[in-house]
Amino acid sequence: MQPVRGTHDLLPDEYRRFAHVIDTARDVARLYGYREMATPIFEFTELFARGIGETTDVVSKEMYTFQDRGGESLTLRPEYTAGICRAFVSNGELMQQLPLKLFAAGPMFRYERPQKGRQRQFHQIDLEVLGAPEPGADIEVISVAADILDRLAILDRCVLKINSLGDPESRTAYRKVLVGYYSGHADELSPDSRDRLQRNPLRILDSKDDGDKAINAGAPSFADHLNQASRDFFKSVQDGLASAGVPFEVDPALVRGLDYYTHTAFEFVTTHIGAQGTVLGGGRYDGLIAELGGPPTAGIGWAGGIERLMMLCNEPAPLPRPVVIAPLGPAAESKALAIARALRRAGITVEQDYRGNMKRRMQRANKANARAAIILGDDELAKGVVQLKDLDSGEQREVALDRLVEALQS
Repeated sequence: MQPVRGTHDLLPDEYRRFAHVIDTARDVARLYGYREMATPIFEFTELFARGIGETTDVVSKEMYTFQDRGGESLTLRPEYTAGICRAFVSNGELMQQLPLKLFAAGPMFRYERPQKGRQRQFHQIDLEVLGAPEPGADIEVISVAADILDRLAILDRCVLKINSLGDPESRTAYRKVLVGYYSGHADELSPDSRDRLQRNPLRILDSKDDGDKAINAGAPSFADHLNQASRDFFKSVQDGLASAGVPFEVDPALVRGLDYYTHTAFEFVTTHIGAQGTVLGGGRYDGLIAELGGPPTAGIGWAGGIERLMMLCNEPAPLPRPVVIAPLGPAAESKALAIARALRRAGITVEQDYRGNMKRRMQRANKANARAAIILGDDELAKGVVQLKDLDSGEQREVALDRLVEALQS
């Protein structure tokens, strides 16, 4: 039996790095006042069709969609934002808590061609702010991301790219200009881009097709069609990032195709993990919650791929070295159970050995990278002591049972 293609087991050593990424992100998010939540792993398919966009590759080609026994069309979540916005609409008490600052982490599912940094079951950390239309929210969510990458010691290998998608008025004006430009090159566009020309022309700008890229090189610039309000908003974001000490580059090619995306789009990219260069990205989606049937509510957020972050970050701090208890004889075996529990309650990592002579037990202690061994036999039981052996220096001494915790902590 093998794992399904595009999935893999997180074995203990790898899981330590996996947990390190999540724990680091969670700790930084808490410093900014974000609260953690989780949404179901599957939702009604309509949520993602509306929340991600029916013309996107994710919805049209990559979702794991199935019909349950009740005849409902359900989909394994391919991303977090739509589910969190659905939870906001579904749970009325959240509407009384604006601005709502949320953190989440968990598995996602997309039917993609597996490669380095891309799996069919993958994991993301996610950050969202709902109900904050001000540019300060954009500055904050980007700052949180930068601080997470910095604490993971990988910020210096990433570049923050940002762009403005403007307000709805700017997007409408730009869309008309863009359709006019692409209409003059319709015969040269890829089939996917011709399909998007009327429904979602902004997505053509993000095409990976080489022919489309050549056409995109001459496309009108979004920046030239921003109204003054959009320019002012984007300037406030740039000034705020500069004041916060977060370096960035403006990238006019960075777009989000769906109409409910507005203003800031951003990505942290790297050249250190091959073709899959985006490690974290997001943007403002002020129209999404209304699209899902909720009240008009501003939103901005990002998601980061945990597997890609793991590829970049260093090994986490080693686990605490354990103490091994080596009891000799039935009475010592019984007493060792109480000793082990008392030590664990004091915060000391303990591994207990259950069989073998002393030589075998010491060999297993060394294999476990134990720092000390507690040797307990009938003689020690009678005296209320143990033999405490330092496995680095080889020094062995007698320690009273009621002083054992103190001896190990020192």
